[in-house]
Amino acid sequence: MFIRCWGSRGSIPVSGKSYLKYGGDTTCIEIRARSGDIIVVDAGTGIRRCGNHLESEGHLNYNFIFTHAHWDHIMGFPFFKPLHAAGNHIHLHGCPFDTHYVKRILSQVMGKPHFPVAYADIQARITYEPFCPQKFEIGSVTVEPIAISHPNGGSGYKFTEDGKRFVFLTDNELGHTHPGGHPYETYAEFVSGADLLIHDAEYTPEEYHQFKKWGHSVFTDAVKLAIESDCKMLGLFHLNQERTDSEMDRIVVEARKQIAAGNHPIECFGVSSDWQMTL
Repeated sequence: MFIRCWGSRGSIPVSGKSYLKYGGDTTCIEIRARSGDIIVVDAGTGIRRCGNHLESEGHLNYNFIFTHAHWDHIMGFPFFKPLHAAGNHIHLHGCPFDTHYVKRILSQVMGKPHFPVAYADIQARITYEPFCPQKFEIGSVTVEPIAISHPNGGSGYKFTEDGKRFVFLTDNELGHTHPGGHPYETYAEFVSGADLLIHDAEYTPEEYHQFKKWGHSVFTDAVKLAIESDCKMLGLFHLNQERTDSEMDRIVVEARKQIAAGNHPIECFGVSSDWQMTL
């Protein structure tokens, strides 16, 4: 299973010399299965570069999964170039919504007066899964959704292939249980033994009191979850829109100190907009 991040920023894309290392694009994750299937998770602004790259490689078939419908996770959808080429096939999975909701949300993103090309004028063939099952297969990858603790709901995911497990939990507030979300213990069970956990880590402990219940986690809680769940690697994700490279570097240092204090063999890093690895 090959995993690539095309965007890890939260809330709104940013640019400038203070954001070069970790990048400024919002959420988009690409997963390539051993079977050759391509899975795109979320359509933040990072999906523009993702689409350009995949198109240059000549791919024709794409699977889409969404975590939720907040703007920073869908705003890049119209700029995914494979949408606008006849002969391509875009398969939209129902997670975390039903078919009508997915179609309505994406239609609104491309609707007047927001975008000049209507959703109905997309050239690629689009198909829909009617619902989100508890577990399903995309090629050689098994996908397991879990409800996230976030305003308006959504899903996180566990991707398993050849015994390797990648868990993606962005926009998940471990310090507060939102309607439809789960308590901390449920997420700990879900990520237990993961080879890679990428988790929301937007806030520092000093910031969190001001933003509690906004739907995002303190990085120390994400580290605690990884430690107590015996994960092998932890990627800190959904970087605050104001978080500079140097500030993020300091958060990574503090996270690694927290891990080292308990002598835990976890590799911890901040997820950048060009990070990639193979599990």
